[in-house]
Parts: sequence; structure tokens; C-alpha cells
Amino acid sequence: MDNLKIYVLLIFSVFVSSCISTTDLIYLQQGKSTSNVVVTPLNQNPYRLQANDIITVTIKAIDPKLVEIFNSSTAQSGGMLNEQSAYYTGYSIDDHGNIRMPILGEINVLGYTVDEVRIQIEKLLLNKFFKAEAGIYVVVKLSGFRYTINGEVAATGTKTLFQDKVNIMEAIANSGDITITGDRKAVKVIRRFPSGNETFTIDLTDANAVNSPCYYLQPNDYILVNPLKQKTWGTGKTGLESLTTIITILSLATTTFLLLRN
Repeated sequence: MDNLKIYVLLIFSVFVSSCISTTDLIYLQQGKSTSNVVVTPLNQNPYRLQANDIITVTIKAIDPKLVEIFNSSTAQSGGMLNEQSAYYTGYSIDDHGNIRMPILGEINVLGYTVDEVRIQIEKLLLNKFFKAEAGIYVVVKLSGFRYTINGEVAATGTKTLFQDKVNIMEAIANSGDITITGDRKAVKVIRRFPSGNETFTIDLTDANAVNSPCYYLQPNDYILVNPLKQKTWGTGKTGLESLTTIITILSLATTTFLLLRN
């Protein structure tokens, strides 16, 4: 009888410990520390350009023919920008932080925001080539918001979203969501800075995650979702799977015992 109690207790312990709790799966849960006060997060600082980034520069004027030579073929034709066309027609920032434009030559943009680059190009055009009456209008953008995601997500790899700001929830959704065995409580974000890489950890099950410095991504961020310990145990992700695994193990043990006994 005592052995039976021990077996039942052992089975129950394995069953409970191997199941993944809903608290490990639900995003942005409201906790006691969560405040309903609207907070302006400090994690939306403008991105500053780095080496190997690709930007697109479109220059417009009242008379389009005046600025044709400054624009890429994609901009002149009004064609839709995609990742491939941006690579061939955009301006890649070299190791010295420069881009090379027709007529304007080399322009240093390292550490600038896209708005600061726009202002810089507008000043160059107005100082050297055009008068204010020409109606010069410059648009500078990153050629897509690139990030890389790996680990326990449905679709890993390098992704590109054509929008100015991307938060980590959007990035994960764009990658098919975190799998049931992914650790949502300790998602890693590796961010590149001129001085080196920095690693952040964010708990996506906590509603306060929106105030994390890595909730809003920066271009070229690397997101890593590690597996929960239940995956390495191999006992099952849900209660039913765990129960099936336990029954299989008990059946195998019973069969082995009976064979050895006979």
C-alpha cells in the first residue's frame, strides 16, 4: 500500500511539474505593480544611423526635371520600394559613416537621425544648387526596419518591416508568435551600439514590459527566445501530453517487470 502511495505521488509530481502553466503563456498580464497611469516611455529615442545601414533619399521640386539626377531610378519611376530594390538603389553607409550621392558627393551621416540627414541634404541643395523658389523637398528613410529573431518562434530568420517604429510584440507576431515551449519571461534582445553590443532581457508576460528599454526595437536588433525547461524534459507540453507520456512509461515498466518475472 505504501508503494502504491509513493507511485501515485510520483506520477502526480511529474504530471504537475511537466505541464506549462497559463501564466507562462499569457502576454502582458496585469500584476499588483502595474499602474494605470499613462507613461511616456523613454525607450522611443530616434535611431541613429550606423555603418552598413541602407537609407533611401528622395528629392522633389516644383519642376521634377531639376532634381532627376539626384534621385535613384526607383524614385524617378515612382516604383514601390522593396528589400531588393533598396539594396541596389539605396545608399549604403560605409565603414567611415559616409554615403555617396550624385553631384553632392560624400556625406557623413554616421550617428545622425534620418531627420538630421534630411536637413543636412536640404541645406546642401539650397546653398549650392537651388533657390528657395525651387520648392526643394527631401525625404530620407531607412530602407525597411530589419531585425533578426531566433529560437522558439514559428518562423526564425531576418525580417524586414516597412514602418518607422516596431515594438517587440509586433516583431514576434510577424514571426508567427512564440511557440508553447518558448520562454516568454526571459526574451533576450541583443542591440548593436557603436561601442559594442548590449543584451537586454524582457518579461513579456508582465504588463510593465511596455516600459522596458527594449520594448521598442532598434533596427538590426537580434531577438532570442530560449526554450522552457519542459521542452528538454520531453514529458509533454500540456496535461494530456504529460499524462500520455506517464501512461506509456508505466505500461513499458509493467511489461518489462512481467517479462522479467516470468
